[in-house]
Amino acid sequence: KNNFNIKTSTVCCYPTDKYFIEVHRDEIFKQIKDLQSFKLIFSAHGLPEKNIKKGDPYQWQVEQTVKSVIKSLNINDLDWILSYQSRVGPLKWIGPSTEDIIIENSKLGKKIVLVPIAFVSEHSETLVELDIEYKELADKNGCKNYIRIPALGTNMNFIKSLTSLVLNKEKNRFSKDL
Repeated sequence: KNNFNIKTSTVCCYPTDKYFIEVHRDEIFKQIKDLQSFKLIFSAHGLPEKNIKKGDPYQWQVEQTVKSVIKSLNINDLDWILSYQSRVGPLKWIGPSTEDIIIENSKLGKKIVLVPIAFVSEHSETLVELDIEYKELADKNGCKNYIRIPALGTNMNFIKSLTSLVLNKEKNRFSKDL
C-alpha cells in the first residue's frame, strides 16, 4: 500500500517441532502425575469442513502435534482424544465436538484433563470457553475433577521453540523470504 520495499521472511508451520512438543508434554505431566482414571482431551479451535476440503492444512497440523505429544508422553493405555471447539453457524464443522466429549466422559465419571492444543496464548476461548463454560458443563454432567492445562504463552521452552524456528528458518521447508 505504501510501496515499502522491506525484505521480510516468514516462518511457517511447527506442528512437530521438538521443543514445542516437549513443552506440551511437560505441562501435561505437571497435572497428571498423581491422577488416575482421566480422559486427556486435546481441544483445538474448529473449522468448517469446507475449509479443510479446500486444502487448509490446519486439521492435519493439529493431528500431527497431538500424535507427537502422545508419543512423547509414552504412557501405556493412555485414554485420549482430539476434539474441536467454538463451532458457530449452520455449516458442518470438523469434529468431534469438545462439548460432546466432555459430557460423555463426565457422565462416565472420568476426570477431565483438557489441553488447549492449538492455542498458544490465553484469551477468550481458553479463559472463558474452557475455564468457565466447559468446566460448568463438566460439573453439570458429574465430573468430579476438571483440569485445564495452561496455554504455552511465555513458557521459556515455548520461547526456545520459537527462537529455534527463527534462527534455523533456512532448514525449515515451510519458511520463505518475501
